[in-house]
Amino acid sequence: MAREIAEQPEAVARTLDALLPLVPELAALARPRRRVLLAGRGTSDNAAVYGRYVCEALAGVPAALAAPSVATHYGARLDLSDTLVVSLSQSGSTGEIVETQRWARDCGAATLAVTNTAGSPLTEEADLAFVTEAGPERAVPATKTFTTALVAVGLLLPALTGREPEGLRALPDAVAEAVGRGGAAERAASVLAARRGGTVVTGRGLTFPVALETGLKLEETCLRPVRGLSYADLQHGPRAVLDGTTAVVVVAPTEGPVLPDLTAFTASLPATGAAVVGLGGDEALGAHCDPWVRGPVLGEALSAVTTAVLGQLVAERLAAELGLDPDAPRGLRKVTQTEARTA
Repeated sequence: MAREIAEQPEAVARTLDALLPLVPELAALARPRRRVLLAGRGTSDNAAVYGRYVCEALAGVPAALAAPSVATHYGARLDLSDTLVVSLSQSGSTGEIVETQRWARDCGAATLAVTNTAGSPLTEEADLAFVTEAGPERAVPATKTFTTALVAVGLLLPALTGREPEGLRALPDAVAEAVGRGGAAERAASVLAARRGGTVVTGRGLTFPVALETGLKLEETCLRPVRGLSYADLQHGPRAVLDGTTAVVVVAPTEGPVLPDLTAFTASLPATGAAVVGLGGDEALGAHCDPWVRGPVLGEALSAVTTAVLGQLVAERLAAELGLDPDAPRGLRKVTQTEARTA
């Protein structure tokens, strides 16, 4: 896992080189469609959440997350003739997602596959395939396949609007800078290891999907129940669980409209007694975190990629501190089939 985290600058660079030339083709596919539907499971579902924010917050195009069981179990017939369906699966062979994409095409949708595996069933049946260039991923927890999936989904912005995300061409260097934050990640892991009462990971906006993914990484590598929540939801009932035995990990962009309120919320957390770990954000947010894992200064949209790297570093370090093997978490396999169904 540590080796694959370190490979991400090159993986992101290769993925941009491979996919940027395909943006005009995606634009042509999407042009007649009025909305976007995204389908994935696990880590891919978190990338799909990011895609929804890209479409709605940045491109002004209505988007939603698909419920695969609508296709695979209920067999509902929907009119998707005005919809671009984006199907995400790192392996390209998750039967449920392949079946959902097939259903979407039968319902009239245009389809985009996002996967790390060329020639997979998902790519073979899609109108267009964005095959990321992460290279083989041997550790069970997804690291470079997640960040490259974020890059692929982020290219919906230029396809839908003609505008690239701010800082896109400098993204590999920014990812390399994030990979270099291992010392701060080690300190964050030590703080989390000492808090046995539970961990909550929170964020909002374009980095909220990274809060979900960081929570997932901490669960699968460290064998601890972790909740990923919008800070708007955390302020309601879940805030009551915070005390001197717990920790909150705050995931934040370095700029953008959610940052002031997220900073104010973070400032309120030390009073609960919980340890507060910051991933990303600016100096004002970092002042309320101990420790603060500083991220590269980058536009809000692409802060998701670099903060994801910070979360991966913390999860890998925490697993090592707890004496666990982050490469092969208990009971997990690299490719998960949600049900015993075949594509």
